Amino acid sequence: MLVQQILKAKGDDKVITIKPGTLVSDAARILAERRIGGLVVSEDGKQIQGILSERDIVRSLAVRGATCLSDRIDDMMTRNPVCCARGDTSDQVLTRMTEGRFRHMPVVEDGELVGIVTIGDVVSSRLSELAMEKDALQGMIMGH
Repeated sequence: MLVQQILKAKGDDKVITIKPGTLVSDAARILAERRIGGLVVSEDGKQIQGILSERDIVRSLAVRGATCLSDRIDDMMTRNPVCCARGDTSDQVLTRMTEGRFRHMPVVEDGELVGIVTIGDVVSSRLSELAMEKDALQGMIMGH
């Protein structure tokens, strides 16, 4: 399955972004309110400066304690995150996520943010593919 198909299945191509310089506490609030695990850091919603995940915040909390909540996200975010294109396959994306040990991947076209896929999105699409393949094989075996 292609990333484009995963985005279409998600229905909402709107990516929640956050501006550089935002307080970590504000980022954490947005993550909690939206029930999402990561935010793309972007000044204009198109050019990606970085990505901030729940994991980034938790790791900082473990090292520095609650004082990190008053920091700006700029020092905590992952700069130059690994991105994918609409034409990439779910297997390619899953491999990159697994090897890089991250769960959120911005989708970029012509250098601009067009979507985001999560490991949950990719696994769900892969499970759908496998179910369709299983049904097709069963149909062939049973002569349908």
